[in-house]
Amino acid sequence: MGMKTKNRHMPLFAVCLLIMAMIASACSNNVKPNNENGDATATPAANEGAAFPRTVMSANGSVTIEKKPQKVALVHWGLMDELLTFELPSIGLALPFTAKQSSLDTEQYKPYAAKFGEIVFVGENTEVNLEALLDYEPDLILAGSITNEKITKELSQIAPTFYFDEEKTNVWADWPTVMTKMGEVLGQEQNAQKFIDGYAAKVEAAKQQLTGVEGTVAFVQVREKAVWLQGTDYIAHYYEPLGLKAPEAAQGKGGELTLEGLSVMNPDHLFLGYFNYTDTSLPALSDEWEKSEVWKKLKAAQQNQVYGLNGALALGFGPIGKTYGIEVITEALKSK
Repeated sequence: MGMKTKNRHMPLFAVCLLIMAMIASACSNNVKPNNENGDATATPAANEGAAFPRTVMSANGSVTIEKKPQKVALVHWGLMDELLTFELPSIGLALPFTAKQSSLDTEQYKPYAAKFGEIVFVGENTEVNLEALLDYEPDLILAGSITNEKITKELSQIAPTFYFDEEKTNVWADWPTVMTKMGEVLGQEQNAQKFIDGYAAKVEAAKQQLTGVEGTVAFVQVREKAVWLQGTDYIAHYYEPLGLKAPEAAQGKGGELTLEGLSVMNPDHLFLGYFNYTDTSLPALSDEWEKSEVWKKLKAAQQNQVYGLNGALALGFGPIGKTYGIEVITEALKSK
């Protein structure tokens, strides 16, 4: 289950012959290492598909993966979407929320979750349950160099661990780089590229359908006792790539929003990202706002251009949630 270093002793003559054969083979086939991802150090054979063992460079040094992983645990709570796009018999997940609040049972995630023979939860509410992780017995752990920094020692005692370099890559925004690296680690480079290309095609198709949208578009996250304006720094993927215009107040990071602040911003289109979308028995502050005269005077309200969506998905970090967001946004705005 762990990493192994194999020492093989060969006669000097045999060693020389082997080296010469390797050089001849490399020259005749013009093999070039794949270093497109900066810190990628997989061998050429590893980049061709399912060749194992393979050595990859993680944030904490090189990791040799002896066999194709069968049980993979992801302890970085923010990267679930990326892992769900791959083909594996069994995965263990540390969740951003509780298991009850998991998105895995939603219509958008079911096709991805159904592929796996087993899904085990090894953490909830961003905290890794080391006992559950140990019981799961993964043959590979995927972690973040910053997110999981405090438990590196414990992880190393459970299974070989690959760390995404969170100092070099903004894993919360740059999911294609995360997915590409994950594909390299799992021996599924083609699966990664297929999803990335498919996503790019969906974005382009959506942009073409939204060329007629006029005015500003605002996105807010709706909680029980607070509403948060989503700034362009956070949801840039819904603005320039789709050709949408953000209100001036949404430029930058955004922040907590009052009803009066929403009235001043007064967007032409307003998306409400509900975090009680799948359980409407839970309260949402905007329910109270919608009863007020201030709300009724909003341009978006008067023009019937207020739209609801699942905030846990569309306003999350992962590409599956973002794909859902693009679909909902396109459907809502394409005829405007």
